[in-house]
Amino acid sequence: MSVRLDHGSDDLDEVHEINVTPFIDVILVLLIIFMIAAPLATVDVAVDLPTANAAQQPRPDKPLFLTLKSDLSLTLDNDAISRAALGSAIDAVTNGDKEKRIFLRADKTVAYGDLMTLMNEMRTAGYLHIALVGLDSGSAPPQPAAKAQP
Repeated sequence: MSVRLDHGSDDLDEVHEINVTPFIDVILVLLIIFMIAAPLATVDVAVDLPTANAAQQPRPDKPLFLTLKSDLSLTLDNDAISRAALGSAIDAVTNGDKEKRIFLRADKTVAYGDLMTLMNEMRTAGYLHIALVGLDSGSAPPQPAAKAQP
């Protein structure tokens, strides 16, 4: 509140104006504090990531799944393959089509470096279209498909 300083009368009338100068001072001090504190609030975690690149493309009608199990063994669709025969096994299934997308599944206990090693082996074999498969957080784990008996 402000007060009139003339001594004309003993009654002090209220002045209906707000002095905003202290309010602006407080806001500027808070602005400076937040400008200094905001960069300190972000956390940088140093991670040694292997290199990889991926592009998003539509899913084909019959996807080709390559699975990396927890014991680091490989299966192509439902057939077990060795790492040495990875390129030739994929070539046989895709008829040499290097543009075919391969859906890569890995057990969640597989180390990240092992997964990237497999992806690099696929890249060396000429298969660059790799999609990583995962579960939605709300979905249940898939049940294995039953094999038909002849």
